[in-house]
Amino acid sequence: MRSQQRHQPPLQHQRTGVWQERLVLANGREVVLRPIHPNDLEPLRAGFTTLTAEEIRLRFMHPMTGLTLEFARQLTHLDPNNAFALVIAEPLPAGQALVGAVARLSFDRTTGLAEFALLVAKPIAGFGLGHYLMKKLIYWARRNHLRAICGDVLRENTVMLNLSERLGFELRSSSGESGIVQVWLDLSRA
Repeated sequence: MRSQQRHQPPLQHQRTGVWQERLVLANGREVVLRPIHPNDLEPLRAGFTTLTAEEIRLRFMHPMTGLTLEFARQLTHLDPNNAFALVIAEPLPAGQALVGAVARLSFDRTTGLAEFALLVAKPIAGFGLGHYLMKKLIYWARRNHLRAICGDVLRENTVMLNLSERLGFELRSSSGESGIVQVWLDLSRA
């Protein structure tokens, strides 16, 4: 996967608003990048049903059969004082567009520490969107004077571990569960 991404043409993007972009994938498919919106609740739940059991396990670190209404509400109704999230969706209004990727930061302004979460569904995976979304999260965190970004990744999730390394994250052993690697990016470094 890593060498495949190096040979792909760059993602075409055009800014259309604050944290909003029109993206054209290498296969010609158009999607939009934008902040998550409360109206994304049901499309997010519908999109969850298209994920494979393996995609769910790699992202959530345990099996899940569905995205509960309560959990979807937590993901889509953010408190801007402690969370920021972007989605990549169909070029339709929020509430109508299927959401294919979500990138989220949960942060504590007191400590300056942010935890990321990232999910790119198979239909739009392999086009560099995970890398692009992570770069957006890093940029946002730096602009908001956060100190570091971290995340827990299953050791077998080599795609996410490779992506983290390419973006400058340090891989650390997790003090909690075995099989989990903590990735850490010190934002004070260049």
